[in-house]
Amino acid sequence: MFRSQTCGELRLQNVGKEVKLAGWVQTVRKFGSITFVDLRDRYGVTQLLFGEDLNQQLVENPLGREFVLQVTGTVTERSNKNPNLSTGDIEITVSSFKILNKSAVPPFTIQDDTDGGDDLRMKYRFLDLRRNAVKKNLELRYAVNRATREYLHTQGFLDIETPFLIKSTPEGARDFVVPSRMNPGQFYALPQSPQTFKQLLMVSGYDRYYQIVKCFRDEDLRADRQPEFTQIDCEMAFVEQEDILNMFEILIKFIFKQVKGIDYTEAVERMSWEDAM
Repeated sequence: MFRSQTCGELRLQNVGKEVKLAGWVQTVRKFGSITFVDLRDRYGVTQLLFGEDLNQQLVENPLGREFVLQVTGTVTERSNKNPNLSTGDIEITVSSFKILNKSAVPPFTIQDDTDGGDDLRMKYRFLDLRRNAVKKNLELRYAVNRATREYLHTQGFLDIETPFLIKSTPEGARDFVVPSRMNPGQFYALPQSPQTFKQLLMVSGYDRYYQIVKCFRDEDLRADRQPEFTQIDCEMAFVEQEDILNMFEILIKFIFKQVKGIDYTEAVERMSWEDAM
């Protein structure tokens, strides 16, 4: 293993422990004969202390932003603690290090308040995805999906995967089409929703079904419309309207509790079809 711990894991109770970390160089700060490096991975940031004995190695192998670095060292208590970091009470006194991969200077700073515009960040999306702000969005999306699956599983729903290559169905938007290599001149359509398969599954007796699934609609783009999107798609049989509303009101409350720790105890407001129209 390249590491024994992650960069967001170590605390004061680990002081004195010899550890091995691997990650990306966030910043390098040199103060006289010692050098401080913030090492980052998906889990957090840990400060590294390179002492005077490593100066010559750092001269021969200088560190830069976004270098991939592996270090071995001892966990020590920081004299100047950083309350803004979960690992802010400790640092690693480095005994040895290895540059796993060098990096060119990034085109923008890999920070929450980055200096990169949208076009630049999308061109270098693999760098943008390293930013904490983007990582939090991905973690939130995963947490919502995980909570949804957990709740629906307890309610007897099956997650059934349905095909993406189907025949065209008469719905509200245009289909994306995929040419068939084996049948020249014929095309598959990408599903605008799993509606056809929901009906098939209900008729087949799968009375509680769901997917967290991609839908594709070939429509003109607007601020709130894109070619593909994800929806939580559910179907129930042998139920009435009130059963469906109650089931998914509880789902929303469960997601708030599991993901954000919010106890949503109030009744969910409802809007009638007439009011909506």
